[in-house]
Order: sequence, then C-alpha cells, then structure tokens
Amino acid sequence: MNLEILTPEKKVYSGEVYGVQLPGITGLFEVLDKHAPIVSALGKGKIKVLKDKTNTESYQIQGGFVEVLNNKATVLVEGVEEA
Repeated sequence: MNLEILTPEKKVYSGEVYGVQLPGITGLFEVLDKHAPIVSALGKGKIKVLKDKTNTESYQIQGGFVEVLNNKATVLVEGVEEA
C-alpha cells in the first residue's frame, strides 16, 4: 500500500507500507493493504506507520483527514511532528 502524509507546507512521508494506524475522531483504527475505500476525519493523536511487520515510525498530529482509494492512503494534516 502507498502512504502519503501531507501538510499545507510539505510532504512529511511518502512510500510503500504494510499499514497505518490512525487516530479517528471516535477512536484508533488501522488501514492495511487492499483496504476498502474510506474517507475519515482524524483527531489529535499519533499516526503509527507500519513499514513492515517489525519496523514502525510515529508522528504526532493535531487533526486532519484520511482518504483510502485504490490501495493508496492520503493523510492530510494541519500540524505534524515526528514522535
């Protein structure tokens, strides 16, 4: 699955991943390879990028949105910092 994390200023992350854990406004959820199409609002919290089954990378966000379509997840956020 391809993942992009974008802010209005820059591209924070772009690459192939195993999956991603996201802070939805009603709780955490996970998007894996070949996930059904979805658009969701994100709350304040931590995005956990699952590069493979053992390597991860985390980012703190202030909120935003995610769109999953055609095995690509695009995360649009206002503020982000590496956790």
